Amino acid sequence: MKQSGGTEDQKRRAGESAADAVEDGAVVGLGTGSTAAAAIRELGRRVDAGFDVHGVPTSHGARRLAREAGIPLTTLEEAVPDVAIDGADQVADGHLLKGGGAAHAREKLVDTAADRFLVVVDASKRSDELDLPVPLEVLSDAVPVVERRIEELGGEPRLRDAERKDGPVVTDNGNLVVDCAFGAIDDPASLAARLAGIPGVVEHGLFVDLADEIHVGTGDGVEILDP
Repeated sequence: MKQSGGTEDQKRRAGESAADAVEDGAVVGLGTGSTAAAAIRELGRRVDAGFDVHGVPTSHGARRLAREAGIPLTTLEEAVPDVAIDGADQVADGHLLKGGGAAHAREKLVDTAADRFLVVVDASKRSDELDLPVPLEVLSDAVPVVERRIEELGGEPRLRDAERKDGPVVTDNGNLVVDCAFGAIDDPASLAARLAGIPGVVEHGLFVDLADEIHVGTGDGVEILDP
């Protein structure tokens, strides 16, 4: 079961802890979300003090925040990230569920390209099992087909609606997001393989055996888990 009540202080502690692991001269994958944002802000403060890093953002939001923080940016074409720092919506047994911000396709690309992947979460994101809906980034024309395939797998698909406009959420890549409820996921690796094999699915939100460290912000510090 998830713990209750992650706080801004917990997010800040986790983000700053991961930023502490970044070496001078590194190329850093910059994740999306409020906890990753804490790491970006901390890296920006270090850059302002003379620290040399370049960032590879995982979304328009991460790019904008990095620019505001004064972090020089680069691309995967120009550099391989030494480390990526990114958040998660749920963590269980070293596996992650991501995609609440609809940036998981780009996040997975950058996070897996990095030599090391550091996950930053507050204490509320820890769970005994992954049981949140799995986000799928889907080609718009493929949504009906994908929804039928998800139902055949025993899931309940739901096209994600935008909160501040009419219509569905549209990703930075111009695709749609289908959230798929499976209940408790007993075998994340098997489900991940099945989802990846559905035509029209650009990427799913299961990150299986990808994290090198998980920095968990707690009420009085940071717990670093080694998956």
